[in-house]
This record gives sequence, C-alpha cells and structure tokens, in this order.
Amino acid sequence: MRAVVIREHGGPGVLRLEETADPVPGAGEVLVRVKACALNHLDVWTRKGQVGRPVPFPHILGNDIAGEVAALGSVLDGISVGQRVMLSPGTSCGRCRACLGGEDNFCRRYRVLGSQLPGGYAELVSCPAANVIPLPDGIPFEEAAAFPLVFLTAWHMLVTRARLRRGEDVLVWGAGSGVGMAATQIAKVFGARVVATAGSDAKLERARELGADLTVNHGTGDVVAEVRRFTGKKGADVVVEHPGEATWERSLLSLAHGGRLVTCGATTGPRGVTELRHLFAKQLSLLGSYMGSKAELIDVAQLFFAGRLRAVVHAVLPLADARRAHEMMEASEHFGKIVLAT
Repeated sequence: MRAVVIREHGGPGVLRLEETADPVPGAGEVLVRVKACALNHLDVWTRKGQVGRPVPFPHILGNDIAGEVAALGSVLDGISVGQRVMLSPGTSCGRCRACLGGEDNFCRRYRVLGSQLPGGYAELVSCPAANVIPLPDGIPFEEAAAFPLVFLTAWHMLVTRARLRRGEDVLVWGAGSGVGMAATQIAKVFGARVVATAGSDAKLERARELGADLTVNHGTGDVVAEVRRFTGKKGADVVVEHPGEATWERSLLSLAHGGRLVTCGATTGPRGVTELRHLFAKQLSLLGSYMGSKAELIDVAQLFFAGRLRAVVHAVLPLADARRAHEMMEASEHFGKIVLAT
C-alpha cells in the first residue's frame, strides 16, 4: 500500500510517501480502506517528537480516519466487508476497571491511532473492532474524518469535565482550530452563550456562522475586557483553553467567580503562571481533559449524524501532499480541519 511515513523526528520534510506492506488484521480487528484522514495538532507534535513519548520508526501518522471495511481478522457481529465507517481514535485494553466502567480514556494501555499506533496517512489501517462506528450513507468521508478527535475532545471538556449548563457563558479560544470549531457548536447545542476568539476577521466571521454570540481578535483585541463587557462584568462560567502559555493568564482573568477553566492542550507552550490568591479567592476550578471515551464519541456522533453539529473542512488534499498540509496547519492558515484523501 501507499503510506506517508516518518523515519525520524523533524519538520514537514520528514514526511515521505512510500510503498509499505499492507497491515494484517488480527483476531477482533478490522482492516479499513482509508478514504479520508484529517490532520490534528497531535500529528505535528508526534512528527516533531515529544519528551517521554517515543515513537517506533518507521511510523504512520493520522488519528482521524474514515473509510470502508476491507477485511475482518475474525467473524465480527455487526461489521461487514464494504461497510462505511469512521474510527474512534483511542484504543484501550477493554478489560481493566476503567474500560469496564466506560472510562476507556483512563486505561493504562490507552493508545491513539497515528500517535503510538500506525495511523491513517495510508491506504489501509488496522484497528480493534471496538473502534468502528458505522457511518450513514449521506455523510461524506471527508466530513466524517474531520469529526472524531476534536468533537470527542470538546465534548469531554464541556459536557463531562466542565458540566456545562444551559444559559452559561463560555469563552472559546482559537475558534478556527478543530477543538475551537467543535467547542463553539457544542456549547451552542447546550444553550450557552459563546465568546469566540480568532486571529483574523475572516475566521471571526466563520465563528459567527457557527453560532458564536461575540467574537474577538485575540491578537489585537482585549479578550478579558470584552468577556467582562459581554457578561455584565461577571466573567465566563467556562473557558475552553487549549493554546496554553500564550493565553493562560487571560483565561484565568476571564473567569467568573466559581468559573471552570478546562484545558486539553499547550500549543504555544506548556507553562502557565497562576496567581494562587486569584484562584482561591474566586473559587475557580482548573480541569484537565484528555480525549474522551468511546461512549462519549457515540453520544456526540448522534448529533453529527442528525445534522445538529457540522464538521468544518477547510481543505482536502491528496495523500501525497501531506507535507503541504502540515505546513498549512503550522501556519494557522485553516479554519476547521485539513483532510488528506487517498
């Protein structure tokens, strides 16, 4: 099969299109013919290399995958060859207390396709049958690939961790990113008011199209002041934080008394200075969030299949243009998701 392979860490130039052996599904696994695979910042971090997260080379990136079942490693009830599917990106043992309790993203053996396991920058990928989600005929593969990781992440942040309630005010940083695009829509589905930030007028307009009630340019505007003005000096009940170092202090200052900051990333850097007196005097909550369970993905996918959530695709590029796709992502040229098609 053709696959985009990395054999070392580095810049976009380490991405190379090669001929590699077809994966062979084992018992309880499914071989999927990839039709589309969306990029995530996790691809960039994996490509560059992260301390404490070794990658076995050669490695195939790609967390978000949609396609058709090509073969079964064993007889599997409810899955058939030729079936249209999208894949849950997180794998787990399926046997531990966390998995059996429906919190498989807490499993000690939790792994992500394209990160610790071979991913979807390829014509074929093998995965556990538990990761297969049947895809309705009316949904294009490109949109299906643009959905799982970011909507699962945003759902886990807002619904599971922050316990978002109707009528609350939510600040979403980076609405043009995958997580920002998803969080804006999920917050609106739950009846929240959304302040969304972005770095250009064009992206702010797109955020308003997705339902944002107020938009602020985070490069030129005063986000904290605008949040306070919009909320009548109260502040945001929930802040969706993923840029990290560059926005951390402003995120804390934007919170209302009793507000919840929920974070899933550190794109601009891993260190955030926290004024502890501010933290305890306002009784704030700082919540970490990582991925989400397969059950949560099934829940949020029902809203996607029903048309209440939309996977925004910025561009679709051929697999051979993976390097260009990474350059686009690192330059923040996109709103929503960049997708590779095989």
